[in-house]
Amino acid sequence: MTRFEAVTRVAAPPELVFDVSLDVDVHTASMAASGEQVIGGVAAGGMRLGESVTWQARHFGVRWRMTSRITAFDRPGHFVDEQLSGPFKRWHHAHHFEPDGQGGTVMRDVIDFAAPLGPLGALAEWAVLNRYMPHLIRTRNDHVKAAAEASRR
Repeated sequence: MTRFEAVTRVAAPPELVFDVSLDVDVHTASMAASGEQVIGGVAAGGMRLGESVTWQARHFGVRWRMTSRITAFDRPGHFVDEQLSGPFKRWHHAHHFEPDGQGGTVMRDVIDFAAPLGPLGALAEWAVLNRYMPHLIRTRNDHVKAAAEASRR
């Protein structure tokens, strides 16, 4: 299993960054390079506790599907999304939003994931996913940051 964190400073209040982070449309736009789209569940707008969405995207030349559910929700401090079905043996993504003391937000993502397929999956984590997944989250967070800061204007 792999665990990593990503910290992003956003010049917008935690309430706004929290809401933007839960917006399905913002997420889809942030993953445009992989052709990510919603194929089930919440199709647009913000998600709430207990709601789920099924994403379809292309990574490594392969089409993947992942259904995730919001399993914790405490606006504006944090929420968690977890995989119900999909490519990972485990996917747990905790999103934390803290005021930075200057009207902005420190957004901290804590991701725990494990690839399937035992030793072969562990090798894939080590060789590829340990670099690919943090890059994917940073790309998403850069988009969330830009959307939240643009909304604040």
